[in-house]
Amino acid sequence: MLTRVTLEDLVRLRRARDVMDRDYAQPLDVPALASVALMSPGHFSRSFRAAFGETPYSYLMTRRIERAKALLRRGDLSVTEVCLAVGCTSLGSFSSRFTELVGESPSAYRARRHEAGAAIPACVAKILTRPVRNSEPVGSGQPVRNGEAESAAAS
Repeated sequence: MLTRVTLEDLVRLRRARDVMDRDYAQPLDVPALASVALMSPGHFSRSFRAAFGETPYSYLMTRRIERAKALLRRGDLSVTEVCLAVGCTSLGSFSSRFTELVGESPSAYRARRHEAGAAIPACVAKILTRPVRNSEPVGSGQPVRNGEAESAAAS
């Protein structure tokens, strides 16, 4: 079933996504995020996936893993400390998701040298090091950028 997202809903969904970006380390769940978007939890989840190409949980975990990568590159925190700092409560779940998105364990990522990226500005490093799901085939539920929707629909 295709869910259409209205402009008003998109504004509300962006507000909830901004909360995830800003408060990623806080305990956030779908009902709390849905209340920020002024939607029911079910409608929020369906609309979020339709608008952004991934579930709210998946988006939040990607943000947390992005931040974890930055903290692990610094090297002054243990994997457990990083796990807790980014809002994860289970080291096992954090490690599994990190490995799924990054392709190596948090310990291996922390132990690896990262000097090559040291001269890159943080805003560019964030884009270049964004975790990508290894298990999803390209084009399945991926977010569409401005201008790409028309070309994707034409093909």
